[in-house]
Amino acid sequence: MCLSVPAKIAKILPNEMALVSIDGISLEISIALIDELDVGDCVLVHVGYALAKIDPIEAKRTLELLQELGSAAQECRS
Repeated sequence: MCLSVPAKIAKILPNEMALVSIDGISLEISIALIDELDVGDCVLVHVGYALAKIDPIEAKRTLELLQELGSAAQECRS
């Protein structure tokens, strides 16, 4: 199973790289697969690569759903 996670571009770096924030965690990723990204844009990240630019509202909604899923999994373990 593959999973991509929404992230917000915090800084564009040289060599088609960027610093992103995923729910407060910073990560350096490749943006080589997407043209015309700016600081503040949201992208889907999979194994260190931005795969697609996405709507910020959809990114927020997806992160909230992932947090809910994590909470539900935690309850099942208890």
